[in-house]
Order: sequence, then C-alpha cells, then structure tokens
Amino acid sequence: MNETLSLKIGTRGSPLALKQTQIAIEAICSTALHLNHTNCEVIPIKTSGDRIQDKTLSEFGGKGLFTKEIDDALLSGAVDFAVHSLKDLPTNLPDGIELVACLEREDARDALISVDYNNIDELPIGAIVGTASLRRGAQILHHRPDITIKPIRGNVETRIRKLSDEDFDATILAYAGLIRNALTEHAKQVFDIDYMLPALCQGIIAITCRRDDNKIKELLSTINHEQSYVCALCERAFLKEIDGSCKTPIAGLARIEGNQINFTGEIYSIDGSKKFSVKKTGNLSDAEAIGSKSATEIKQLAGAEFMVQFCTR
Repeated sequence: MNETLSLKIGTRGSPLALKQTQIAIEAICSTALHLNHTNCEVIPIKTSGDRIQDKTLSEFGGKGLFTKEIDDALLSGAVDFAVHSLKDLPTNLPDGIELVACLEREDARDALISVDYNNIDELPIGAIVGTASLRRGAQILHHRPDITIKPIRGNVETRIRKLSDEDFDATILAYAGLIRNALTEHAKQVFDIDYMLPALCQGIIAITCRRDDNKIKELLSTINHEQSYVCALCERAFLKEIDGSCKTPIAGLARIEGNQINFTGEIYSIDGSKKFSVKKTGNLSDAEAIGSKSATEIKQLAGAEFMVQFCTR
C-alpha cells in the first residue's frame, strides 16, 4: 500500500475531538511512511448531540446522537474513516460500518474539577456538582447522598468555564480528555478506580470505516493497539448485553495482566442508593465472552424489577 493517498477524516468539531483526530493522524503517518499531514484532510461534523445542550443524553436519545451524522458522511463516501471517543460509540454500529482500530488507551479515570475545593470530601453538604452523566451522578450520590447533581453540557473548556460563570461547586471530567487537551492543572482530584469506576471504553480513541473499504482497513490495522482493542471488545460486550441504550448508570473496566484479562463491571440506581458489582478473570481469547457473562451475572444480581425499572427504553 505505497501509493499516495488523500484521506478525508470525519470527526466532531470540539477541541478534544480535533486533538484526538490529530493523535490518530500522527499514528498513521508514523507507520505509513509514504503519508504525511498534507495527505490528511480533517472534516469536522456537527452532530445532533452537539446541537442539543440543555438536556442529558438519556433524555434525547443516547450516545448515538454523537455519531449519526458522522456515520452518514462515512457511508456516503464524504469521509474515508472517522475518529471517535470509543465511549460515545454505540455498541450496534450501522450496517456497513466497522470498528477497525483502537489507539492505546489513555488514563481511564475521572477527575474532579473545582475552583474552591480540592477533593470530593471537602465539598460542603448540598454542594452542586455538574454532570450530564447518569453514571457519574449515581456514583457521587452513592458516596455523598447529600450532594445535589445538576446537568451540565458542553465541551471540556465550556464545562470548566461554567464552574466560574454558573452555580456549580464542582464538575467531573474524564482525565484522558484533560491530558489530551493539556488541561490537567484543572484536576483537583483524580479518583481511584475503586471509588469511581469509569465509563466503559473511557480513554480509548476509536476509528471506524466502511466495512468494504479494504484499502483503508489495511492502513488502519497498522495503528491498532491490540491490548486496548481487546479491552474494548470485553467492555463493549458487557454494555451490549445489558443494553447500551438503557437508562442505567453503567461503569466498567477491563485490564490485562499477562495472558489474562480482568474485568470489573457495575450498575447503579440513578440516585446511587443501589449498586451491583461483578468481577471476572479469564483468557484474552475469551474477552468478549467475559464481558457478556459479566453482564448476565450482574443482571441476575440486580434482579428483574431493577432492570425493568431502569432499563426500559
């Protein structure tokens, strides 16, 4: 694959999305030496999720609204491949689109951002924490039921600014996004995994392309980080089996040690009062099965009443 290519790359237009796309381009140019940045045209695409800023994802259709317009551009041939935050990518992709590569995972943890407080324990009773994530809200309430959760939307920079401009004592953001945007100085506390298990696939940059585009698939295969990809398979299998569009706060993380994969998954009630956890270990070759079995087990632990209450679309 040595001929000159002109690549059109679809992505959301936020600073973080554009930064992640540049990371992907750097990876491609470092492995495909016949390519350079002049071969790569970034095409920012405004998605439905970007347009709607006054509601939580669960209120207006879920994470698929961050990908629909990008998928349409991919299927029409307007772009050759697309760069996503994998946690925003639905488990069921449109016909003709395939997840072909994952870049090496960045730090998957969450971080507390605040102007006046250094950690979650310093927040006063009744403090207002801004987040549009059901997971983060439930996890905070699980530890601090006295805190008030208030929706906050916008890109990383917007949410940091809103801490000063609006009535928020703190917000919570993915630490990976702060690292990639060189904004880690705003992180007052990076949560331990045991305190706040991250969103499934948090910290992973994903690349999708048309399933029948073998030339692009061959190119992208050169930048796939196998361990991150295997962890993604496990975590997405867990999410898919539970139902990635449901309104349950869901968290999970797969980690590799040698030839073994260790997975932890959690689901919560929205108010954080109920929490169910599962842990499984197995061979790397069984990553997807481990994710699926973990989901089956946690649904049994939670019980049918809980799943009907929180997992009905």
